[in-house]
Amino acid sequence: MKIDKYYRESASISLNGSIAALVPAFLIIIVDLSFFQNKKMMLLTIPFLIYSFISFQIYLFKVRQALLIKKNLLKSRSFYHSIFETGHLLAVYLPKRLQLYFPDGNLAGEIKKYRGKKLGFPVFSKIYALNDMNHQLIGIYKVKKGKYKKIEVFDRNKVYQGYYQIRKLNARKYKKELFDANERFIGAVEGASLFMDEKIINPANHQLGRLRRGWMPVEWSDFFPEPNTPVLSFTEGISESDKLLQMSFLINEYFIER
Repeated sequence: MKIDKYYRESASISLNGSIAALVPAFLIIIVDLSFFQNKKMMLLTIPFLIYSFISFQIYLFKVRQALLIKKNLLKSRSFYHSIFETGHLLAVYLPKRLQLYFPDGNLAGEIKKYRGKKLGFPVFSKIYALNDMNHQLIGIYKVKKGKYKKIEVFDRNKVYQGYYQIRKLNARKYKKELFDANERFIGAVEGASLFMDEKIINPANHQLGRLRRGWMPVEWSDFFPEPNTPVLSFTEGISESDKLLQMSFLINEYFIER
């Protein structure tokens, strides 16, 4: 899958919204002509017609974006073979799932809620699965609630990697921390409250990873025309295990806090 498909799906949602808005407008017209013949009643159709028109224009705009992206994708080659190869991933949220893309517009992986018993966890557990570009399971995130909220991290073989912990300090403040499988403190998650900019800072005050909106290199705009597409960045040289662990805060950002 490539990013142009996301824009096509997004365009379809706008088109469906445009068509749906016409239904109440037509019902008002039919009822008025059949029973009331009151011109003032026709004014009730205006908000629906405006919404339908705007949604249709958004649909056309996104279709044009998808066509342009597809054209650019045909001219480029993908150099990535694994989600763990890249230092940057672009996050695109769809209903009930989060897609992660390479900077070249190709799908790197997807996070979504797991339903079933195959992973060996209780059915009532809230579990999220990270799949790669070939839809193969590469990571498991299990949400646990108790005194502190935890997101436990497992690799593709269900080997425990560590956890992401959220502690409520007061009504407005939370402490978010990462620990490895040996309970060793990896880093704290710090972020802005008004806009998306989450950073993982280790005990030496060095940045390990970052998720932010509004920062994207210009050269990526051929595949991601929306400049506010969130970018997840990793420090060079970190292991697959560390990347899996760091991606746990995506679960909190997109599936718990939303």
